[in-house]
Amino acid sequence: MSTQLVGLAILMGLVTYPWRALPLLAPGMERLSPLAQAYLRLVAPATLAALAAANIAVAVDAGGARSLHVGVEWLSLAACVALVAWRRNLFAGLVVAVLIAAGGRAIGA
Repeated sequence: MSTQLVGLAILMGLVTYPWRALPLLAPGMERLSPLAQAYLRLVAPATLAALAAANIAVAVDAGGARSLHVGVEWLSLAACVALVAWRRNLFAGLVVAVLIAAGGRAIGA
């Protein structure tokens, strides 16, 4: 198991935390326009989606060469997006995506 990306994960958490915490810490957030409230509410899911898309779309081999990766992860991403759009529940979409990816990897897909 490699720990090379732990520092990056911590850095990304520090960079994105203020945007995620802003609605909780700033007084009067309910007085913002509906557009601003929607933007602030969707920052965290958008960040998560960008990270997920980058991790499933690009494969890096041992030599550092990058290539387009097509696998079961695409199916799990599509299922997650569809479920979140249908049910408006990010947690349920993530659980389904993880189950599909784990099941696909378990059977060797």
